[in-house]
Parts: sequence; C-alpha cells; structure tokens
Amino acid sequence: MGQEHTYKQFDADLEAIRARVLQMGGLVEEQITNAIEALSSGNLELAEMVINNDHHVNAMEVGLDEDCTQIIARRQPTASDLRMVMTVVKTITDLERIGDEASKVARMAKQIYEADRLTQTRFNEIKFMAGLVLEMLRRALDGFARLDVTSAADIARQDMQVDEEFHLMMRHLITYMMEDPRTISVFIDIMFVAKAIERMGDHAKNMSEYVVYMVKGKDVRHTTVEEIERIASH
Repeated sequence: MGQEHTYKQFDADLEAIRARVLQMGGLVEEQITNAIEALSSGNLELAEMVINNDHHVNAMEVGLDEDCTQIIARRQPTASDLRMVMTVVKTITDLERIGDEASKVARMAKQIYEADRLTQTRFNEIKFMAGLVLEMLRRALDGFARLDVTSAADIARQDMQVDEEFHLMMRHLITYMMEDPRTISVFIDIMFVAKAIERMGDHAKNMSEYVVYMVKGKDVRHTTVEEIERIASH
C-alpha cells in the first residue's frame, strides 16, 4: 500500500513539474511578444518591464532544476521517468536562454529609441521572424504538454526558414549601410535584434527534439529533418 502511495505521489510530482515548465513557457512567450511590441512601438516602459521580468524566468529555471535534482536523488526513477526529468532539465535551460534573448531585444529597443536613431524600415522583417519563432515555441511546448512528437520535423523546417530570413535580412541591412553610412549604428542594433530572434528559433527547435528523446528514447540532435520524421513516425 505504502509503495502504491509513493508511486502516485511521484506521478503527481512529475505532473506538477510539467505544469510549471508550461507556465515558464507561457512567461517566456509573453517576454518575446512584449519585447517585439516595445521595439516596434517605442514603448520604453514595456521594454523596461521585459528587462525586469527576466529574473522571474531565471528563478523558475533554478526552482525547477533543483526539484528535478531532488527527484533523481530521492526516487531513482525508471528509464522513461528519468527521460522525462532529463527533458525537463534541458527544456528549462533552453527556455531560460530564450528569455535572455527577449531581454536583449528589449535592451536594444531602449538603445534605439533613447538614441533617437529610429528607422521603421526593418521592423516588418523582424516582426515576421519573431512570429515564426513564437509559433515554433508554442508548438514545441504543445508537443511537450501532450507528449506528441509529430510537430518536431515541422519545427525543424521552420527553423530553417528563420535562418533563411535572418541571412536575407543581413544582406538587406548591409546594402542599406553601404548606401547611407549614417544608418550604420541603428542597423547594427537591428542586426543584434535579428540575431537574438534567430537564436530563439534554435532553442525552440532544441526543445522539440527533447520531446522526441522523451517519447522515443532517441537523440535526434544534429540529424536531418528526414531522420527526425522517420523516428517520430515509428
């Protein structure tokens, strides 16, 4: 009876941890949305809020990491439960990094507007890239919530699209800077923003790959989209 109770308690602990990962994911999504809004609208209070909220994201990572360590130490989980715990540890690391990148975007927004070096030209491309990344993140979190590996290959494809957008944008920015050297400083700031968004996409892709590992027991990092599809469909 006691052991039965212990197993139930363990399942409840795991469920609570998974729910907190999704809560952390929601906060990180909000951070991205607010950072992009601050950049495109010039709302510096919103930018400041994103910067200040970064410590909440960090605190959630630390708390979850400690709880995962406790679970491994106390429960000696079975293989599949251990994969779940390891997936949580990896996922929260990537979420924390995405949070850092959102905070970086907010800092760049402040820098651009405070220096009064504004140019509206590139924000549409930035918003488009950020929209792709937000969709990737939502799908990765949804896959984590439902233990569903079917979207991993699509997320990998979206990541390739984000990378293409990033390279295209770099070429555009360099052309503008060559045409008008006065734009150099603001466009360098925008390059940093674009790079931050591209990194967010990488982290979201990592998260979807951990779900494949959790469900299938196969590590699909550094493999092709076709290989991810093959493993996910078996």
